[in-house]
Amino acid sequence: MTGTRNAIAAFVAAALLMAGNVFAAANVQSLRGDARAGNVQLSVKDRITSGATITTGAGAQAVLRFDDGQQVVINENTVFRITDFRYREAEPAGDRAIFDLLRGALRVITGAVGARNLNNFQLRVPQATISVRGTDFMVAIVNPVYASVLHGAISVTNAGGTTVLGAGSFGSVVSASSLAVSIPSSALPAAASSAFSSMGAAAGVKAGGMAAVDPPAAAAGGGTTAGVGSAPVAAVTAAGINVMDSKDSGNSTQHSL
Repeated sequence: MTGTRNAIAAFVAAALLMAGNVFAAANVQSLRGDARAGNVQLSVKDRITSGATITTGAGAQAVLRFDDGQQVVINENTVFRITDFRYREAEPAGDRAIFDLLRGALRVITGAVGARNLNNFQLRVPQATISVRGTDFMVAIVNPVYASVLHGAISVTNAGGTTVLGAGSFGSVVSASSLAVSIPSSALPAAASSAFSSMGAAAGVKAGGMAAVDPPAAAAGGGTTAGVGSAPVAAVTAAGINVMDSKDSGNSTQHSL
């Protein structure tokens, strides 16, 4: 009996230690409609930890504020996973922000993780992986994927290569093997345009994102990408970098879940 009690006590102690060491993620800053973490209904000020999958219903919208200052606007009918988020102010080497957008649309205004090390941020969609260069951007999965960059720049990478989209531009990615391309705002389908408009007007969101930072040299072709906030859009392929003209934008109680 004593051995059993000791084993239970050890298990409980280990569980508490693990819970204490879980990397924090985000608070629900604002909420409209039905949003859930797993099967748990969310409320404003709820605490969400790394690993959670957030699902929003029709007409819903949730704004998450992460511990590094990042904000994520989750639009209606969206499935968003906080795959691996790690942030401790005094430990920048341990930063990590990996997210999966499985369905729907979201807006990201990057925080300290994206500022301290650009390579530590990834937003993954079925067609590509998006990284940032000091950024406020939106993505909608409407088959294909569409992106809108409000501030800074993003790089969109898949088997077709890497495309860098600067502020004021729109882009689309048809498949995981085709290079992302710049498109005019007039080419956006109604569903993407509506999602971007809704998220652009989200309450309580600080527009503009973090301070711009110079992007690193392009990974492919050995060249350099367009500067943050600049007009050109650079498509980086194995053959080098092709620069295209960008299109003008039309523009409490907490519980871990």
